[in-house]
Amino acid sequence: MSSAIKNIYNIKINSLQGTPINLQQFKGKKILFVNVASKCGFTAQYKDLQNLQDTYKDSLVIIGTPCNQFGKQEPGNASEIQEFCKVNYGVTFLITEKIDVKGKNQHPLYKWLTDKDSNGKQNSTVKWNFQKYLIDEQGEFLNYFYSITKPMSSRITKYLN
Repeated sequence: MSSAIKNIYNIKINSLQGTPINLQQFKGKKILFVNVASKCGFTAQYKDLQNLQDTYKDSLVIIGTPCNQFGKQEPGNASEIQEFCKVNYGVTFLITEKIDVKGKNQHPLYKWLTDKDSNGKQNSTVKWNFQKYLIDEQGEFLNYFYSITKPMSSRITKYLN
């Protein structure tokens, strides 16, 4: 197994409001990164993601990463995305700026999540909205889950119990 080239905690990403997020603050908790979209068939997972966050709040941080690369299903600007998430699903977990999760403008976070040379574990491709990536308490890559895996699925919660 090759060691990760870059520590996930050093990756720079901004919140939906544009302020830098220091991923280092989440060391000691697992992090579930989810590329989210407001107009997707999986959008109802926002509710389950919030439930997952509430259930495991002492050991898990959920970070939603809005993305408009799949069917243009996240057309909103920052304030529209925030309003949608809060009003429709009561989302209180962290949402980042809108980013690209694949392609030539792929955000460094998703480069790390999807590239074995970066994360030290495995390659993957983001197939659709609501794909999930789980990181352990020390910032090590654990696993990823396709959109069809519900947030409260035992495939995910087995890592949290």
